[in-house]
Amino acid sequence: MTVRRTDAADLCWRPATELAGLIRRRTVSPVEVVDAVLRRIDKVNPTLNAYVTLTAEAARREAKAAERAVMRRSARLGPLHGVPFSVKDLVVTRGVRTTFGTPLYRDHVPAEDAPIVERLRAAGAIMVGKTNTPAFGWIGATHNLLFGPTRNPWSLDRTPGGSSGGASAAAAAGLGPLHVGTDGGGSIRIPASCAGIYGFKPSYGRIPAHPPSGAWSLSHVGPLTRTVADAALVLSACAGPDERDPHSLPAERVDWTKAAGGSLAGLRVAWAEDLGFADCVDPEVVAVCRRAARAFRELGCRLDEIEPRWPSPRETWGEIFCGGLAARLAPFLDRTDALDPGLLDLARLALRKPPTAYVQAWLDRLAWWQHPRALFERYDLLLTPTIACPPFAVGLDNPTHIAGRPVGAYAWIPFTYPFNLTGQPAASVPAGFTADGLPVGLQIVGRRFADATVLRASAAFERARPWSQHRPPLD
Repeated sequence: MTVRRTDAADLCWRPATELAGLIRRRTVSPVEVVDAVLRRIDKVNPTLNAYVTLTAEAARREAKAAERAVMRRSARLGPLHGVPFSVKDLVVTRGVRTTFGTPLYRDHVPAEDAPIVERLRAAGAIMVGKTNTPAFGWIGATHNLLFGPTRNPWSLDRTPGGSSGGASAAAAAGLGPLHVGTDGGGSIRIPASCAGIYGFKPSYGRIPAHPPSGAWSLSHVGPLTRTVADAALVLSACAGPDERDPHSLPAERVDWTKAAGGSLAGLRVAWAEDLGFADCVDPEVVAVCRRAARAFRELGCRLDEIEPRWPSPRETWGEIFCGGLAARLAPFLDRTDALDPGLLDLARLALRKPPTAYVQAWLDRLAWWQHPRALFERYDLLLTPTIACPPFAVGLDNPTHIAGRPVGAYAWIPFTYPFNLTGQPAASVPAGFTADGLPVGLQIVGRRFADATVLRASAAFERARPWSQHRPPLD
C-alpha cells in the first residue's frame, strides 16, 4: 500500500472523510497517514506549540494494527479506521498524561478515556497527541504556566483563540484532520474563528461529557475540523447517551453525515450584528460577517436583519462559569506558583460570594432563556459574528481594546457564552479575512436540539463560500 510522494505530502491536508475512504479502498495505508501527520507535527509544532503531549509510539503501533486489519478480507472496519485525531488537554485519556493546562496536574495520568475519546477509538481513529489549553479552560486564549503559549498559524504574534486553541492551531496547520475540543463559553467557536476553521458545539449532552468539569452545566464537547463533513462524521461516531453522564441526550435515529446535506430553501434566518449588549464590535468583523450572511439569501433562505436588544446575561454566565472553576480550585488557593494570577483572582472573588449568588444565577439563567426562545419561534437560524474582534496578541488573557475602545474581560465574546447558557447547537464557519489577513468567523445558532439544521446550514455555506483552499503561510 503506497502512494506517490507528492500525494504523501498532501495527506496531512486531506479531510477525514477522504482519508477513511482511501484507507478502506487500500489506496493508502494507515501507517502512511499517521507517519505523514507525525512528520508534519515534528516540523511545525515547535513553532506553534499546538501539541503538548505526543503519543507517536502508540499511534504508529495502532496504525500497523489498523493496516493489518485492512488487509484481512473479513475485517469489519469502523467509519474512522486509521484516521488520526487529537484531544484537548482538558479531556481525559486513558494512560496518557492529562494536565488540564496546569502544573497542579503535571504528572496526572487518567485511568479511563472520556466518552468522546472512547468512541473515536471504537470507530477506528488513532490518537496522535494532546493539544494545549489554558488552565482549566478559563480564558478564550491559549497559554499556561506549564507549556507556554500556542501561536496562530495565520500570524505567529496572535492567539489562535481558546480554550481549544491548541486544537484550532493544529487543525489550521494541517496537523491532523480531527480535533476534540470543549466549549463552556465559546471555547470551540472562538478558536475556530481565530484560526479560520470549522468548530461545532453540539447541543448540550449530545456528546456525553465525563468526568464533569468545573463548568459542567455549560461545557459542551465537540469537534474542530477543516470541513463540515468531518465534524458530522465525529458526531455520527460519538453522539448518544452514556450512563456516566446523566445529562447526555437520548440517541436519535439520525445519520449526521447525511443530515449535513440538503437544501436550505425556505428557512427563516436572522442576522444580528449585536444581540443588544456588546460593548463594542470591530467594524471590519461586522462587514466580513454581514457579507457572509448574505450567502444565506442566495441559498434560498429568507434573511432578515434584526436588533434583538436582549439584556446582558454576562453576569449570570460568569457566576456559573467562574463559580464552578472556583469550587474546583478551592483546595489549591495557596499554590500561587502553579496558578495564573488572573485565575487565582477569579477564584478568590467567586469564593467570597454567598452560595445563594450561584443559585440566583441559575434562576436568572432560566429567566433569560425566554429571549432566545421567543426569537426561535420566528426563525430557524440566528447568524452573528463569532467574536467581536480579530485574533489579538499572543500572551494576553483578553484584548484590552476593540476598534480603539477599551474593553473589559470577556467583553469580546458576547455572541458565544449566551448559547452555553441555553445549551443550543452552534457553529463557527470561516467567513473571510481582515485586511491584515486574519481569519473572521460567522456563528450559526440553531433551535434547541436542531443539530442537523446547524450542520446542514454550515455545509451549504461551505459549498457557497468554500474555505478549505486557504492555508496559513507556514511552509
